[in-house]
Amino acid sequence: MGKNSVDMLSGSIFKGFLAIFLPIMLMNVITQLTSIIDMTVLGMLADDNGVGAIGACTSLISLVTSVIVYIPVGSTVIIAKHIGADDQERVDRAVGTSILLSIVTGLGLATIGVIFAKPMLQAINCPESLLPQATTYFRLYFGGVPFLLIYNFSAAILRSIGDTKRPMYYMTACAVLKIGLNLFIVGVLKMTVEGVAIATIASWFISGLLCFRLVLKGNGKVKFKLKYFRFYGKELVKILYIGVPMGVQSLCTSFANVLITATVNAMGPEATKGMSIANQYDGLMYQIIHSPSLAVASYVSQNLAAKNFKRAKQSVRTACLIGVSFGLIMGTLMVVFSTPLCSLMTKDPVVIKYAQQKMHIISPTYFIRSISEVVSAALRALEKPIIPVVTTLIFMCVIRYPWIWYVCPLFPNNRTVLYSIWPIGWILDLSVQFIFYFTYMKRARKRIESELNSQTATA
Repeated sequence: MGKNSVDMLSGSIFKGFLAIFLPIMLMNVITQLTSIIDMTVLGMLADDNGVGAIGACTSLISLVTSVIVYIPVGSTVIIAKHIGADDQERVDRAVGTSILLSIVTGLGLATIGVIFAKPMLQAINCPESLLPQATTYFRLYFGGVPFLLIYNFSAAILRSIGDTKRPMYYMTACAVLKIGLNLFIVGVLKMTVEGVAIATIASWFISGLLCFRLVLKGNGKVKFKLKYFRFYGKELVKILYIGVPMGVQSLCTSFANVLITATVNAMGPEATKGMSIANQYDGLMYQIIHSPSLAVASYVSQNLAAKNFKRAKQSVRTACLIGVSFGLIMGTLMVVFSTPLCSLMTKDPVVIKYAQQKMHIISPTYFIRSISEVVSAALRALEKPIIPVVTTLIFMCVIRYPWIWYVCPLFPNNRTVLYSIWPIGWILDLSVQFIFYFTYMKRARKRIESELNSQTATA
């Protein structure tokens, strides 16, 4: 193992897990904080329309860019599995396939975002007063997506061997650069959403270039080799088999969020701005509680491949413990400090009230989502990625339609009832996932025990 790698097959699980988890969490938090700073800079140096315009794009961006975050996780799982099986040839093939996939996918998403920005925003009832700025931001944002995908795939490759620190360092440095550019472009050059988008693209370009350089130079068992820069059928299918269901799972959640966003947008620009602010802190919460699941995927994959069932199971427990702890602490802080947090982006008391309504309901229950994310990651490591997709589709997407169509009309303009569907869906989703998790973990244990007994008998 390289000096920046984590030995997932031996040593303290908790220490090794923290070595992977904390950099991922910090990196994700820094990324989300820069988005919050984007909104704050616009709110302080420009006007609330810029805040609302970016907020109007949030749900759609999450909907379209699900693959940006989740397909690369397929690379992490598959590469980690090959490392656990000590198959270097398959590792090299998976790395080459992943890099090419990042380029092709990035260009495809950029094309979609630039061409269909305005009609997609109109489809979710984006207020006319916000539409021009929202369209501009959306198109510029997607123009930079290829750079973000190169970063995410490179970071996913490094994550398979536990190297999460250096991608975090690069993302942190670029986040500081982005903040500086935002202040200069918006404050000095007097640009609005265009300036925020340009600063974002610049940070993605530099972080993507630096992170890919790590893979190009090689670190431990992973290194990009030009002769493997092609699509290998088996590796591509396996990466997509793990990653695409994750993308679909996120897509389902994001689509359901778009439905709720459209409902709130119909209540007027103040409601849209309020939800936009709440969404930023909502995203911060998610980045914190979601990070353990990214680490557990590598741990479970490597240890199951190495036939160490006990260690794989312990890693899931550790991830749940960390996720719940952070979820409860951050959820409480979000509620207690909701007023000053919202006041960073707007001084309008009506908008602040709209934002607080969502934060007070969803933030304290995010620890439930944390457990669900960990269990989903474990199921993917068990090569059962369809199960989380189906449960998410049912309990975080389909269930929201009757809730909005039949339950919410009984309480007109009551956003407490509207937002309650989030924790309700999370509880139902987790309950069903637990059943499948324990079932397939039991099967994995029996399979490993059978293989070990056969090896002993042969010896």
